[in-house]
Amino acid sequence: MSEGTTNAIRFPVPSTEDALTGILRQGAQRLLAQAIEAEVAAYIAAHADQRDAEGHRLVVRNGYLPGRQIQTGIGPVNVRQPRVDDRRTDENGQRIRFTSSILPPYLRKTKSIKELIPWLYLKGISTGDFSEALEALLGKEAPGLSATTVVRLKEVWRKDYESWNKRSLADKRYVYFWVDGIHFNVRLEEDRQCILVVMGATSDGRKELVAVADGYRESEQSWRELLLDLKARGLQEAPKVAVGDGALGFWAALRKVFGLTREQRCWVHKTANVLNYLPKGKQAKAKAMLHDIWMAETKAEAEQASDLFIETFEAKYPKATNCLAKDRDVLLTFYDFPAEHWVHLRTTNPIESTFATVRLRTRRTKGCGSRAATLTMVFKLATCAEQHWRALNGSHLLDDVIRGVQFVDGLRKNAA
Repeated sequence: MSEGTTNAIRFPVPSTEDALTGILRQGAQRLLAQAIEAEVAAYIAAHADQRDAEGHRLVVRNGYLPGRQIQTGIGPVNVRQPRVDDRRTDENGQRIRFTSSILPPYLRKTKSIKELIPWLYLKGISTGDFSEALEALLGKEAPGLSATTVVRLKEVWRKDYESWNKRSLADKRYVYFWVDGIHFNVRLEEDRQCILVVMGATSDGRKELVAVADGYRESEQSWRELLLDLKARGLQEAPKVAVGDGALGFWAALRKVFGLTREQRCWVHKTANVLNYLPKGKQAKAKAMLHDIWMAETKAEAEQASDLFIETFEAKYPKATNCLAKDRDVLLTFYDFPAEHWVHLRTTNPIESTFATVRLRTRRTKGCGSRAATLTMVFKLATCAEQHWRALNGSHLLDDVIRGVQFVDGLRKNAA
C-alpha cells in the first residue's frame, strides 16, 4: 500500500475529567441514598410502638416516591426517596407527614449552587448571562438555572433580607462588634456609596451577622442611623468592644449611641495606613516593627515597641509616626481582655475574609445593580458565609467579660 493511501486509525481518547466526574456522581448518589434510607429507617423505628386498634403499625414504609434529579456542584445526581406511610393524626385531626431533613420537598439544587448566584452578581455578571456563566462552571447539564430562575431567587432573597432587617433583637447580647464599610463594583444610588456591615460575637462565642445597610461615604450619620435602628429593635446592652478601621465615621456615632463600648482599631488597616507614608524601601522593616507592637506579650512591651518605631522613623517620616501615635491607646485596647480573644480583637478579619473576593477599596466603578439588589446580594453572601464562621477561642471567658472582670495583659487581674 502506498504511503499516500495509508489511513491512520484513531482510537477515541477517554476524557479523564468526565470519567472522574462520573465516579464522583455515582459516589454522591450512593451516599445520598444511604443517608436517606437511614433517616427513614430511624423515623419508622422511633414510631414502631404506635399501632391501630387491630395492632397494625401506624408508620410503615411503602415503596419509593418518584425519582428526581438534584443539581449539585459536580452535576446532576439522581435520587429516589423511600415513601413513608404515616397514618397518625395531630391534635387537629390532620395527617402527619414525614419530611426528610436531608432531601426537603421540591429541592432541585444544592445550596452551594445557589451561593454562586449572589457571588456572580457582585462580580458584575448580568441576569441574562447567568445561564452561560453557570454552564461554564457546572457543565452543560445545569438545567433550571435560567434568567427567570435567577430573577425569582433574587426576589425571594430580597424579601428574606427585608424580614431579617426588621427582626427583633430584644433577646440578643453581643459582647464584641466588628464593623466595616464595604465597597463593591456595582453602581449604587448617587447618595449611597458603600455597604455598612456589622458582625457580633454572642455571649456563647458564636459570630453572627448583625446588620447590613447602605451608607453615605461611611459617614457618622449613616452609622448613627444604623446603631439607633439596632437599639430601637431591642438591642439595649452595649458591646464591650467594637473593632474597626480608624477612618470610619462609626466611632463618633458609637460614642453617642453606645457610649460605654470600648474602641479597638484594626491593626491590618492601621499597618496599611502607616506604610502608605513610607517609601517602599522602608516598608518591610517598618511592617516587621509594627508586627512587634501588636504581637507583644504585654501592653508595656507593646508601648516600648511603639516608642521604638516612632524614634526610628519620626525624623524623616513624621506622617507615618503620627498616624500610629494618634491611635496608640485604642490600638492596644485588646490587652485588657482575655488573651484567648486577642486573635479576634486585633483585626476586622471576620468581615475582611467574608468579602475578600468581591471587595474593592478603590473608586467605585459603574456597573449593573441597584441599591436594593446589592443589599440583598451582600446579605445573601454573608448569611451563606455565616454558616462556616468559627466560634471564638476561649468562649467560656465571655461570661467574665460580661460581668466586668478585669484582665491585665490577657489574664484575670487576681490571677497569680
